[in-house]
Amino acid sequence: MKPAPCIAERIQLDAALVPANVVQLRREEGLYFAPDKLASVLESPGRMARDVHGLLKVISALNSIRGLIGLERPLFELILDVIPVERAAIVLVEDTGGLLPGVLAWDKCQGSAPFRICKQMSDRVLAESSAIFSNEVQDAEGAAPRSAMAAPLIAFDRALGFIYLESGSEGVRFDVGHLHMLAIIAAIAATVLENARHLQALDRENQRLRDEAKVQHAMVGESGRMREVYQFISKVARSDSTILLLGESGTGKELVARAIHQNSPRSRQPFVAINCAAITETLLESELFGYEKGAFTGAAAQTRGKLEVAEGGTVFLDEIGELAPALQAKLLRVLQEHEFTRVGGTRPVRLDIRLVTATNRDLEQAAGQGLFRRDLYYRLNVVSKSLPPLREHKEDIPLLTSHFIQKSSAKVGRKVLGIATAAEGCLMNYDWPGNVRELENAIEHAMVLGSTDLLLPEDLPDSVLDAVPGEAGSASQFHAAVREAKRQLIRAALAEANGNYTRAAKNLGLQRNYLHRLIRNLALQDELKRSV
Repeated sequence: MKPAPCIAERIQLDAALVPANVVQLRREEGLYFAPDKLASVLESPGRMARDVHGLLKVISALNSIRGLIGLERPLFELILDVIPVERAAIVLVEDTGGLLPGVLAWDKCQGSAPFRICKQMSDRVLAESSAIFSNEVQDAEGAAPRSAMAAPLIAFDRALGFIYLESGSEGVRFDVGHLHMLAIIAAIAATVLENARHLQALDRENQRLRDEAKVQHAMVGESGRMREVYQFISKVARSDSTILLLGESGTGKELVARAIHQNSPRSRQPFVAINCAAITETLLESELFGYEKGAFTGAAAQTRGKLEVAEGGTVFLDEIGELAPALQAKLLRVLQEHEFTRVGGTRPVRLDIRLVTATNRDLEQAAGQGLFRRDLYYRLNVVSKSLPPLREHKEDIPLLTSHFIQKSSAKVGRKVLGIATAAEGCLMNYDWPGNVRELENAIEHAMVLGSTDLLLPEDLPDSVLDAVPGEAGSASQFHAAVREAKRQLIRAALAEANGNYTRAAKNLGLQRNYLHRLIRNLALQDELKRSV
């Protein structure tokens, strides 16, 4: 009878089973035929020929297996050919990362009772890396003794698990020959298992890299943080799950949303982007849901909203945290019921879209404060990803700079070969609170004001130059002097205003927020705190 695989729940490590008269075969003894231990086998040429034939069959079959899928069945069939057993199990104790089940088992009789494995024997096999058997495994419940045998699965000096065999038939008794065969089979199987697992892990990694390479996007960057973003896109693009993109302003949330759409099955359908903070509540409702004729003054005809226009495609709602409470309720209905009603309408309109949202606010905190619907937050936060700020992947700045120089060349009508080392140093030393968007604007600023083949430090915005520490090879003596002059002006203004930042900013002719930004860029915070 062919082996019948059984489920893992049928395996039970049972401490109530107690083996007696245990025979042990150490690992170094199990890999070669020792005549003194196999005297009874050698006295039977027929059995020896059968065992050698079976072993060659095992080696040939196992070495021909290329993957992990279905490995257990041929392995159990081969064991059954050379060892008289009724039940068998492969139990893995090392995490396989989901590449192989933790337990593979079969029952020759396809019984429904749990497969009870003698825990004392399995513990000993793993602890001593030895193969053992006993024909007198006693049950505390008084059942007839059974025969059991176990051998470790050892690959590259690591115990992956063990093979456990059992027979309850009175006429079946294991001997050293059987144990020797199991030890050799286990040694071969362990190597096959480990190699197959390693190959499958490599296949998965190769597939992941191929999927990542196939991701179409308009982003620039090769850092580890950006590769995480590309991996995220490749994973979520194939699904229809709602996505919540988090991150500071200027980190590229819309680019990620477009890449998700572009790599999804909906890529041939519309992609519609809406900034919830850029439109008033009244207009936004009409913009999103459309309106019926006569719904309000000026509604001369029925008009479809952006959601309806995007039918079958993807809708990107930026700054979702700014959505008014009434619109939050309507959007929740869209997510729950996949339908909406136009402004001034009564008939529901069915909708099939994929929703991607983004915010730079802490929506969980806003929900806790009652500023954002908690039920909507949970609906939006099915899958979320925080996009890294530029200061956390500054190694991408040179690539981004080169990209923006090429992009700006046509816009400003000027050819530039690149950026000077000193100017690039200024970019690398700045924290970029506006992230990639601010970097793009800084490069365009430099392209407009510069006049040489290279972008120079003096072409960059003052905010970037102000942040360059003097010891970092600052842009030039001129800018170093300007930087120090600004520090002196701020110190004097605050001293005159007795530490009042609002008054100091007014005296300097600056906005209070800009004064604080200057203080951060000029690294004056600690000095001013000490002087208070």
